[in-house]
Amino acid sequence: MAKTLVLCFIFSALFGAVIASGFTEEDRLIEPTQLEKFVDELPDMPRIQGFEAVNGLLKPKLLNIGMFMKKWKFHRDLPPGPVFAYGTSKQAASVPGPTIEALRGTDTYVTWQNHLPSKHILPWDPTILTAIPSTKKGIPTVVHLHAAIDEPESDGNPNSWFTVGFEETGPTWSKKTYHYRNLQQPGNLWYHDHAMGLTRVNLLAGLSGAYIIRDHDVEAPFELPSGDEFDRPLIVFDRSFRTDGTIYMNSTGNNPSIHPQWRPEYFGDTIIVNGKVWPRMQVRRRKYRFRILNACNARYLRLFFTNGLGFTHVASDSTYLEQPVTTNETLLAPSEIADVVVDFSMSNSDFAILSNTAPYPFPSGQPVNEANSKIMKFIIRKDHENDTWRMPSKLIKYPSPELSSASHTRYIVMNQYVSDTNKSTHFLINGKSYEEPVTESPVVGSSEVWNVINLTPDNHPFHIHLGLFVVLDQTELVEMEEFKACMMKLNDAINCHASKYASGKKKAVPAHEKGWKNVYKIMPGYMTTILVRFSYIHSNVTYPFDATAEPGYVYHCHILGHEDNEMMRPLKLINKKAERNNIDVTWFIIYRKRLIGLLEKFLNMM
Repeated sequence: MAKTLVLCFIFSALFGAVIASGFTEEDRLIEPTQLEKFVDELPDMPRIQGFEAVNGLLKPKLLNIGMFMKKWKFHRDLPPGPVFAYGTSKQAASVPGPTIEALRGTDTYVTWQNHLPSKHILPWDPTILTAIPSTKKGIPTVVHLHAAIDEPESDGNPNSWFTVGFEETGPTWSKKTYHYRNLQQPGNLWYHDHAMGLTRVNLLAGLSGAYIIRDHDVEAPFELPSGDEFDRPLIVFDRSFRTDGTIYMNSTGNNPSIHPQWRPEYFGDTIIVNGKVWPRMQVRRRKYRFRILNACNARYLRLFFTNGLGFTHVASDSTYLEQPVTTNETLLAPSEIADVVVDFSMSNSDFAILSNTAPYPFPSGQPVNEANSKIMKFIIRKDHENDTWRMPSKLIKYPSPELSSASHTRYIVMNQYVSDTNKSTHFLINGKSYEEPVTESPVVGSSEVWNVINLTPDNHPFHIHLGLFVVLDQTELVEMEEFKACMMKLNDAINCHASKYASGKKKAVPAHEKGWKNVYKIMPGYMTTILVRFSYIHSNVTYPFDATAEPGYVYHCHILGHEDNEMMRPLKLINKKAERNNIDVTWFIIYRKRLIGLLEKFLNMM
């Protein structure tokens, strides 16, 4: 007993000395140079079928997927640290979560279950609009299936959160089991947490995973690489770690007197693919298909191969391209997906390193370093093989966007707000917070033109729930500060004559991003014009669900620190009858104002 007391006294004295010497949380961070690159094999995440075969017939399937806290080992030389992970059990849960494989036209039902502890493993900030249970216990979560075209009740609205056992729920929560109809075009989706004000920390803790909708009849003729060996999701994200293996996130905000913890962006020191830091993958000299998702909180990735191999793009986000497009590099914003084929038989070397050159924040931040410029290593076998996979000349041609079909034109202005010390305090769209009344109410089945204007120095990945869009034009703003001053005063792009300022040079849309998208990079100082469609792009069939139901949808920037601090707005669809009523009310108001004006003039003349 005396020996134990002496040891405790010594430990306390040493700990006190460390504190007195100015020991900080950052001093316990692992230096990226301490971790050897390319020592862990690339994992293939668990795969779950979102359907089942019964007597030879395909049937809908109910999945029970939980969120668990467990230990995860990100690198050979890092101790396992706590994470939040999706899985069918705590033992099977993984970071990222299991890849859900669905079939087009066969329903998938998922009951998302919260098994997380009462306290978060990362710091969060209650001074921003945040989901906070009344008991102050439990971690709110809600799952958004990114790029899904489904009912509002299953969309993962930020206010539809729930805690363990659904003991507490958010104001718009309505159901335990989500219904994914999988009626949209085949392509790549992903699921992730979307709780109000907690998205950045819940994803940072590990809550994300891939979801693929397949259509054998449509896709088989392409003869693209297929099967678990040759068709691989690559989920890329960045993290910093302490020496004990725990994920590090700064606990002090950039403006602590306003927001004690919140920072506009998070950038990790290491790059992780499928749950491992700088992994390696042995490949054969043949074609592989990689569905590359940028799941970073804020980091953009400009990807290229050090040995000169190229990417042949077959799809972008959740939609196939009309024809393959080959590039030497590809830029991915957070939440974008590049679906590419890489032909390793074209390599002149026995290895290829997938690398990154994107500055952070993008596009004008600091350059990459030795650690965050490396993604993963491919070790290429020497023997050549007979590759039966081919590259088709055509893929899927969806209807082209028709401007004549657009029923409405809107202006969406993204702005940043700063303190007296020129540090970010929050971000807004059209000068409005998330809680202000809905201003975007498209008609179900309609197409609209949205002019998205970026008045900040950052590039913003713009994401619209439910809607798919095509980028029509990118025009530089002239006299931007003048326009920005007007917007700060009026918050009205039309009255600030946005079209007059959007008259600078044009920027071409990259060939592999000209198709239908659900995320696009909005350049700073530009107006990006998109045509948004609120219907299926592959058919004229109406939604088999009520898209006008509560709680509606949202649109936002997908830099998670921006989204969490107000760069998100509600989106509420309406039907044609409601639009007619709105038009009638609008004209009534207009005529009433005109009549009042005429009466005032008449009275002044008397």
